[in-house]
Amino acid sequence: MKSLSLKDIREALHLTRAGQLMEATRQIQQRMRKDVAEAGTASGTDARAPITIDGTAERLGESQTHASPAGRASDSSATGKAEPRPAPGLPEGAEFVHRHFASTAGSRDYKLYVPRGYNGTALPLLVMLHGCTQSAEDFAAGTQMNTLAEEFGVLVAYPIQPKSANGSGCWNWFKPGDQRRDAGEPSLIAGITRKIASDYAVDLARIYVAGLSAGGAAAAIMGAAYPELYAAVGVHSGLPVGAAKDAASAFAAMRQGVAVRRSVAEPSAGQYTPTIVFHGDQDTTVNPSNGRRIIEQMLSDAPPELRVVTHRGQTPAGRSFSRTCYLDRTDRAALEMWVVHGGGHAWSGGSKAGTYTDPTGPDASREMMRFFLQHQHSGLVDR
Repeated sequence: MKSLSLKDIREALHLTRAGQLMEATRQIQQRMRKDVAEAGTASGTDARAPITIDGTAERLGESQTHASPAGRASDSSATGKAEPRPAPGLPEGAEFVHRHFASTAGSRDYKLYVPRGYNGTALPLLVMLHGCTQSAEDFAAGTQMNTLAEEFGVLVAYPIQPKSANGSGCWNWFKPGDQRRDAGEPSLIAGITRKIASDYAVDLARIYVAGLSAGGAAAAIMGAAYPELYAAVGVHSGLPVGAAKDAASAFAAMRQGVAVRRSVAEPSAGQYTPTIVFHGDQDTTVNPSNGRRIIEQMLSDAPPELRVVTHRGQTPAGRSFSRTCYLDRTDRAALEMWVVHGGGHAWSGGSKAGTYTDPTGPDASREMMRFFLQHQHSGLVDR
């Protein structure tokens, strides 16, 4: 296989500087795929066959979306990007409403799921930040978080990143102006959170934030920047706070991982937010080491007496995983790290109704919801 040319690298850097990280990744993968095809033609092999890496079959140049029980990426379109299926009808009495938020930092639309059991009694609130190229509806369908909202009685918000803010619809976690408290996108997401809390009956001690990929990186920033607002954080296939300072360093962090560092997002040292992390160990979009470094970053401020317990298991579909819990004195998990063995860049246990999901994996949505509801702010906090 030929190495990338200087022209290829320059084009990829141009895309990353424009904030189009997914496009840059896709361009490099397409170049690699072309080289594989040329090599296959020369050798007489079938270049269309999946490339197997440690038992996980993937097609170079195609998105890791829906995984079959065999671990092979399955596609519903010629481009390799899955087309989300229509969302099922809402339960009677439930709402999935579209709202708009504006402040001095700008404006964002968002969707809010209100379960049918809502009657004015204060409910927990979960803020879900989608990944690149995804919509609120797509993310809701893939994670099935609205179904869990019905089961557990939770409000779920889905802030929407427009293409006017990022060409690929990514949250700009890599820009210094979007990594700070009360500035940029963190200000908008926190503003949406507070707006919902003022419009609906919300249990202020049980507000959570989670996200996938760029949304996961943004969720980590929100937990660090607003520890008094969010009682716990969920990061799926994301990166640690302060992983990058611009698009070029973001691309490097995604491909290679980064050393742990503090970020300007953190209002002060010693602020600790319970965090649950999911990451596939065959993720070729965001290096799996980033998941471990999120935990390491949290451990720098977590209680020193945490007890570490690791459990290994397998889902009914055959997907293996490792779950490491950092338990406090009451045996409650202060931190959790889930490694999905053979998993790619996809929401573990998600539904085929959405993009970037791996239905064979452990149910990240249910495990996150369990983790969240175990944590709440103690005492009255200033919001």
